[in-house]
Amino acid sequence: MSMQLARAAGLAAAVAVGIGIAGTAAAQNERVAVHTDWTVFTPSDPRECYIASPPTASVARRGGEVVQVDRGEILLFVSFRPQENVENEVSFTSGYPFREGSTVTVEVNGQTFTMQTGTGEGNRWAWTASPEEDARLVAAFRGGAEAKITGTSSRGTTTEDTFSLMGFTAALGDAAGRCS
Repeated sequence: MSMQLARAAGLAAAVAVGIGIAGTAAAQNERVAVHTDWTVFTPSDPRECYIASPPTASVARRGGEVVQVDRGEILLFVSFRPQENVENEVSFTSGYPFREGSTVTVEVNGQTFTMQTGTGEGNRWAWTASPEEDARLVAAFRGGAEAKITGTSSRGTTTEDTFSLMGFTAALGDAAGRCS
């Protein structure tokens, strides 16, 4: 997971600048295309392609009541690293530390998927448990209009982030083609 954590931190910084949701980051990447709500990136080294999107809506609740919370970048990713035989790797950064040992749920078209959260410095990230689960989740994204991701912060706040899947299939095909 430490390799995923290092890669994830670089992805978040690069995408934050590329999408325009943050002003400072020093990552070598290039935003190469935008497909509706999804952006395609190709960092120069190591060879990798990924797509990313910020949420279209976010709600935080504590004790059942809607609350205002301060969060960092919130992004959903799908990555390709052909040199490592990785394709369709789904990851999510919450913009806050997750509750230790918690999971994240993803709902798409009435299907529910579970993502595992990181530990230590990586607990701002969630990944699926396997490449097979990545493939199932990506297939659901391709057939859906939106995805809702629910997580719990280390402070006990439950967040629900809604991501548009408009442009997902085009962005996914674009990134896969660039990394073939």
